[in-house]
Amino acid sequence: MAKLSAVRRNEKRKQLVAEYAERRHVLKAVIKAHASTPEEKQAAQDQLNKLPRNSSPVRVRNRCAISGRVRGYLGRFHMSRIDFRLLALRGAIPGVRKSSW
Repeated sequence: MAKLSAVRRNEKRKQLVAEYAERRHVLKAVIKAHASTPEEKQAAQDQLNKLPRNSSPVRVRNRCAISGRVRGYLGRFHMSRIDFRLLALRGAIPGVRKSSW
């Protein structure tokens, strides 16, 4: 089980990313636009730098929905390999079963 503080910190990051997503998108569009002048690009970059660091989507970490574990994360199921295996062997995940040949 991961530290509860780490899980909550990651949840706060997800909220900040959602809150600032539109602003970041607009500023990035100005920076990438060929029609923007260098002064406009610099102003947009300065505004982007003033946003909270944790509002960047890169800082959000994929975590297991059950245990909060970050390593061995299976994106398709939103859980770690350990919890996936336990639930799959119990038959709790629809459409998943142990293979044999």
